[in-house]
Amino acid sequence: MPHEVRAVIAMKKDAPAEVQTVLVPDPGPGEVLVSIQACGVCHTDLHYREGAVSDDFPFLLGHEAAGIVEAAGPGVTDPRPGDFVVLAWRAPCGSCRSCRKGRPWYCFDSRNARQPMTLLDGTPLSPALGIGAFADKTLVAAGQAVRVDPAARPEAAGLIGCGVMAGWGAAVHTGGVGRGDTVAVIGCGGVGNAAIAASALAGARRVIAVDIDDAKLDTATQFGATHSVNSRGTDPVEAVRELTGGFGADIVIEAVGRPETYLQGFAMRDLAGVLVQAGVPAPGVTIELPFQELFSRGGALKSSWYGDCLPSRDFPVLIDLYLSGKLDLGAFVTETIALEEVEAAFERMRRGKVLRSVVVL
Repeated sequence: MPHEVRAVIAMKKDAPAEVQTVLVPDPGPGEVLVSIQACGVCHTDLHYREGAVSDDFPFLLGHEAAGIVEAAGPGVTDPRPGDFVVLAWRAPCGSCRSCRKGRPWYCFDSRNARQPMTLLDGTPLSPALGIGAFADKTLVAAGQAVRVDPAARPEAAGLIGCGVMAGWGAAVHTGGVGRGDTVAVIGCGGVGNAAIAASALAGARRVIAVDIDDAKLDTATQFGATHSVNSRGTDPVEAVRELTGGFGADIVIEAVGRPETYLQGFAMRDLAGVLVQAGVPAPGVTIELPFQELFSRGGALKSSWYGDCLPSRDFPVLIDLYLSGKLDLGAFVTETIALEEVEAAFERMRRGKVLRSVVVL
């Protein structure tokens, strides 16, 4: 029997998000019903609301979430009802060409729930990133619900479902930050600060935070940045070179998603340095690179897909780091809000006033 729950819906492009009653089915084969306890307000949700992802309106927003498994469908043995889980928007299928090559973090056929969640009139909803967690309950594929230590606070734990994992993985998995490396991170929002924290824990010798906001740079030092550069009044390329003996950084992580910051990242690498793209660019944006310099500087230009993570492996590790005091997930939470406040939280996020607003249910 379907469950009537409150949820945040984007009905059409650029229209304010609104709370409506939606119908969530009981789980079928391979699915679980999750009672949501907390869900972060991520830029990706705003992209859905603005029609920048697709035009498959209406959208059920929210994806950066933690909660309790309420019911499991036929054939599901993990997770089980009562388990505390963080939701992932990648659930490797195990059989696509990437999974068969032993690279499940690139799965090209990630699993989602098969049954639709709907409005009361039966209109099917498109759940953000296959999750749709700005809701009292949501339906996901069992592989999307990753069991973690229930000692973690839901409002902190849910953040590893997207932004924290994306930044952490960009540094550790995609960038390969290791002991003694120099790292520059452009953009000190949630993703950038997670990359900073990961780089510091990985043993980077210098972690240089680059942003145009002094308050964000101050926050970045709390996550482990050893140096900061305000690029509003300083050439960030020259500043990073000066802080790295004139050479440039071994790994640069671009967490903004703009052509100008990408080009800065390209130029502030050391020879054979790595540039990791973690910021999500707007549709239709292009960049132009000097071809000869692309060849002569060497190294690698990489895109980080969800931090190239394997949720079943990485989520429990990050929660353990949080519970041991090595990763301050709570510091990412600027405020906790109600479902009805999501639209206002989008505006604060757009103006750069919060690191993360988190809906608590």
